[in-house]
Amino acid sequence: MTLDRWIALFFLAICLIYGYAAVNYPLLPFERGMAFLPNTQPIVLSVLGVIVSLIILFSPKSRSDDEDVESIDLAQVRQFKIGQTLGLVGAMILYALLLRPIGFLAATSLFIAGCSIALGERKFHVLIPIAVVTAVVIWYLVQETLGIYMRPWPWFVDN
Repeated sequence: MTLDRWIALFFLAICLIYGYAAVNYPLLPFERGMAFLPNTQPIVLSVLGVIVSLIILFSPKSRSDDEDVESIDLAQVRQFKIGQTLGLVGAMILYALLLRPIGFLAATSLFIAGCSIALGERKFHVLIPIAVVTAVVIWYLVQETLGIYMRPWPWFVDN
């Protein structure tokens, strides 16, 4: 079995576990009558993931695929951008830790700007306004449109 099929099999297992957890998610009494439940999107995502992984698993393999596939050469692992990847994962963890203490707007702006810098963006006069505007728009959509309260400011301002 080729690497893409192994990855599809792993992805299928993850989607099935995620879907099982989403279907068995306990709903609160007032959530039962809602049109869009808290587990609706996870169920749809897991179904789409299962469909995609099954398509990859059961699609016929052409002969040209066997000839063109390059295997992963672990001797050339230095050419992979592992530091950049670990930096982005660290930024996600730092974002989750800073979300409550410094507020959504500051944490999200710093996260977007920091990830953009880690990926190589150096035009700060463009980067900073885009990060701030994006954070404000996301906060507004979640707060006002979906009605989900998110603390926009640091803990000492929003009392």
